[in-house]
Amino acid sequence: MLRGAPWLYEWIYQAFFVSASPPPPSPLTALIARRLERRTPEPPPDAVVSTFHLAAQVAGRMRLRGRLGAPSLVLVTDFAVHRMWSHPGNDRYLCPDEASARAVAERTGRPACRVAPVVRPGFRRADDGGRLRALAGARPDERIVLVSAGAWGVGGVVETARGLAASGRYLPVVLCGRNRRLLARIREDGIGHALGWRDDMPGLMAGAYALVDNAAGQTCREAFACGLPVVTHRPIPGHGRDGAEAMARAGLSAFARSPAELLETLDGLADERVRAARARRVDLLFDAVRAEQVIRAALG
Repeated sequence: MLRGAPWLYEWIYQAFFVSASPPPPSPLTALIARRLERRTPEPPPDAVVSTFHLAAQVAGRMRLRGRLGAPSLVLVTDFAVHRMWSHPGNDRYLCPDEASARAVAERTGRPACRVAPVVRPGFRRADDGGRLRALAGARPDERIVLVSAGAWGVGGVVETARGLAASGRYLPVVLCGRNRRLLARIREDGIGHALGWRDDMPGLMAGAYALVDNAAGQTCREAFACGLPVVTHRPIPGHGRDGAEAMARAGLSAFARSPAELLETLDGLADERVRAARARRVDLLFDAVRAEQVIRAALG
């Protein structure tokens, strides 16, 4: 839908995810809940932790109806917490900031708290960044900008990469996720450099000047952990746009609304004072209780 009919996703998002009136129960939720009940392992789990809004709806429904005996916790992975994350059947919500925790608690009547972003420990360790330069064939003085299309490889990243390359000031490296068509197109057009799905992101991020993202998702949290500045440009509809605006309001990233503004924002990151100010705001994200601690506490 995001690749072929983004307008439809935007309509669904506005109608069901952020509408003023709560959406009706989804038949899909009931169907998944029935299937999940049949797959519940024996012995039963000690806890259920949902990291996707539909999973949170399913677990909350099962818990409320007495079909799930284990505590149900929801790890919210969006900076803009839409109502589809919220179900009163869940026991506790783990949120990215205090504002979202308050919003969820008001909607559900359930406890909610702020937790540090969940990223692999490798993202918090220093790396020389040589791997990315070698892959991109970059000169020592070239500024490499990672352009993220997420795991699905969606959004207007071709236009973003083309603008960066045309500026002559930045070398774009597009992270195409699992989208093989996007990977082939970038390579055929000769727009910077393209990479498919990677599991060595800490090393790649260590060699980049900045990350240009379009979805405000997990890649942003990984960049925050690495100390890599994040700029949002051409966000995908719905949660991507709202999440980008929420991150920018919190001072965690910049939201460039035009190609010219993108280049201007990236140029500004050459000032170490700008990067340091952004890093101080990002460090506050990690100055919170870890999700693992909250989960262990819930287990008693």
